[in-house]
Amino acid sequence: MSDDLTARFEQASKDVTELSEAPDNVAKLKLYALYKQATVGDCTGSRPGMMDFVGRAKYDAWKDLAGKTQDEAKQMYIDFVEELKAADAAK
Repeated sequence: MSDDLTARFEQASKDVTELSEAPDNVAKLKLYALYKQATVGDCTGSRPGMMDFVGRAKYDAWKDLAGKTQDEAKQMYIDFVEELKAADAAK
């Protein structure tokens, strides 16, 4: 199943770039965190400083997914992209 999951994950990462409008910042943050968890695994490195608002938000979103397997994160990413595609089609 992992090969099929990986293929669907890669397709979802392409599909998200073909939406008629870019996702909002909250959705982008979720996509980023899920993508990093799916491709790298648990969050690494130290938390960015207080003045790096974007870096800190990205780090925190990724850190919140700690413990999820890469396959779980891939499926969550695929499901979220499908939600975005459905919302985009309904516009």
